Amino acid sequence: MSDTTPQVRPERVTHALVRDVALPGGAGTLALVTLDNGLDHTKPSTLGPLGMAELTERLAELRDRAAGGEIAAIAVTGKPYFLAAGADLLGIGAVTTHDQALELGRMGHAAYELLHEAGVPTFAFVNGLALGGGLEVALNCDYRTVASDAPALGLPETGLGLVPGWGGAYLVPRLVGIEKAVDVVLTRPAQNKPFKPAEALELGLVDVLFEAADFLEQSIAWAARVVRGEVVVERRPLDPQPVWDAVVAATRTRLDAVVHGSRPAPYRALELLAAARAATRAEAFAAEDEALADLIMSDEMRASVYAFSLVSGGKKPAGAPDSSLARPVTRVGIVGAGLMAAQIALLVSQRLGVPVVMRDLDTERVEKGLGFVRSTVEKLVARGRMSADAAARVVASVHGTTEIEELAACDVVVEAVTEILSLKKRVFAELEGIVSPETILATNTSALSVTEMAADLQHPERVVGIHFFNPVAQMPLVEVVQAERTSPEALATAFAITARLRKTAVLVKDRPGFVVNRLLVLVMGKVVEAIENGTPVEVADVALAPLGFPMPTFELFDLVGPAVGLHVLTSLREDLGDRFPASPGLEKLVAEGARVVLDAPAPGLHKPVDPAIQAAFGPALTPGETGRHGTPVLDGEGVLDSVLTALTVEIGHLLEEDVVAGPPQIDLCMILGAGWGFHTGGITPYLDRTGYSERVLARRLLPPGVASIPVS
Repeated sequence: MSDTTPQVRPERVTHALVRDVALPGGAGTLALVTLDNGLDHTKPSTLGPLGMAELTERLAELRDRAAGGEIAAIAVTGKPYFLAAGADLLGIGAVTTHDQALELGRMGHAAYELLHEAGVPTFAFVNGLALGGGLEVALNCDYRTVASDAPALGLPETGLGLVPGWGGAYLVPRLVGIEKAVDVVLTRPAQNKPFKPAEALELGLVDVLFEAADFLEQSIAWAARVVRGEVVVERRPLDPQPVWDAVVAATRTRLDAVVHGSRPAPYRALELLAAARAATRAEAFAAEDEALADLIMSDEMRASVYAFSLVSGGKKPAGAPDSSLARPVTRVGIVGAGLMAAQIALLVSQRLGVPVVMRDLDTERVEKGLGFVRSTVEKLVARGRMSADAAARVVASVHGTTEIEELAACDVVVEAVTEILSLKKRVFAELEGIVSPETILATNTSALSVTEMAADLQHPERVVGIHFFNPVAQMPLVEVVQAERTSPEALATAFAITARLRKTAVLVKDRPGFVVNRLLVLVMGKVVEAIENGTPVEVADVALAPLGFPMPTFELFDLVGPAVGLHVLTSLREDLGDRFPASPGLEKLVAEGARVVLDAPAPGLHKPVDPAIQAAFGPALTPGETGRHGTPVLDGEGVLDSVLTALTVEIGHLLEEDVVAGPPQIDLCMILGAGWGFHTGGITPYLDRTGYSERVLARRLLPPGVASIPVS
């Protein structure tokens, strides 16, 4: 196994530190509880069994003090930048029985119930990040303030294979209404989009927002006014039962359309939301305990923890050389000014803060690329995501030219021209005669051989692949490609750049398609192959729904562009053989410029395949009968089986070829580069769980218990 294989680690205990604060205006004493794991800001406070036991003990002591009249209020806050980042997910790997899992839920409820039963007003001063169980600390308090610079508030559990299990599923719909609760518990986690402080205030998750500079002082003063009765926070009435039922029914229909039953957590969360109106607090919390325990003891949740630990794991990617070998980067050149090139130029300017020179063949293309940079920056300013000063700096730092000589002073030059090998070789040949011997030459190729690209250069060791995904700003993955002669210095520089761009880098060997495109294009190719044989396009398009992909196959084709998909499929077939099928129908669609999908029936729903494209492949046949290739026509289950079998075979080849350090890197690539769901853990746990790896490769890809329930 590689060094990114997740391991269960000892709990980083978050302590509950108590100090008394005199409330202004003679309102009495406030007991202020600070959650603090004693570590710096790179290690968020999380809540595990030991920390929760300590919090329970402190809150029980405060309840006794409140009963004795010693304190007038209790408040909970966090160390700088964090209230709490939620439960200690990596510690869940130590849970091996349903009873242990059940106890985790009960333990959280027991601690937080003390905030509800304190006998005095309780406050949460949300000074920083508050996610999952961290936000539920606040929800169980009577009142909540939030700092203007808190980076995120939310309940991400359903995106991690869990449910809000420490009160969130019961409290949120009663606090903000059932419709908004669906957004908090289901929609935002699916989008990986927590709330900003102002959004949380508008929604009703918090009661008041204060500026960060004097947040604690303002929160204490506001708490004093509440205690004295000068501030009364009105709570909304419960939604009527018919409204509640209608929202739940509509949400269930939407889940079926988007999730297709591919994972249990969203459905269990919806059940809890549905019951929250009529249930007592004790009944609701008991139901949360059961749901949480069932999900903790599911392979999907263990796969989610595995995926979470991969994505949030070590800073040094597997196989990366020592960072001290990286060259300084003070100026970056981009060859090309098309969409990908302009996106890369913008990101480099934003994150590296260095001058960027973008070069293309004519003024019109250069101006179009610069126009993209300007318009994108203007949109970011308009949305409040970039200051006017930062925008001016970015625009001023990106320079366009038609003269390749202007790249001479660059420390790194990234080529991002059309995916034609001969063109890319010509670009590098031109560059080598201009730039310094120390300059690193990088290619953004998505599938072509970097080794071949550098073969005719005097210094092929300076060439490295840095494969960005589209859209560059949003996609977190970069495949760093090591060609046959790539030097450690070039490789280290590529990793240093991607780290500064805040991307997750995976080292891949220079093999066709690397990881993401090799596997993703194979998926699309096998779906199209089934249609060529007679499977109806509507059946094939949705056949992969059980995998929980972000979108159906032809919507993905539409996103990447059918011509791009066909080009990569064809090049992979040429390099790797007929495991990658030919598709005359897809060639015809590309030649005709046909659109392959219809508009989405409603916002947030998928774009269905256009049935009219069936004509390009030939008439649809009945599943089971002999198809045009002489094999049986596949139904949806058959298409899914064909895809998973082909993926298993191809992953076997990837590992035999040492394209990556091990299965975890394949999973990381597919999660961040292809949207493979957290609940699957990536691709290899899913193939293990469904039996494909053992059936096709005669072995598991990951040891039992790594992304599944531990074997007793």
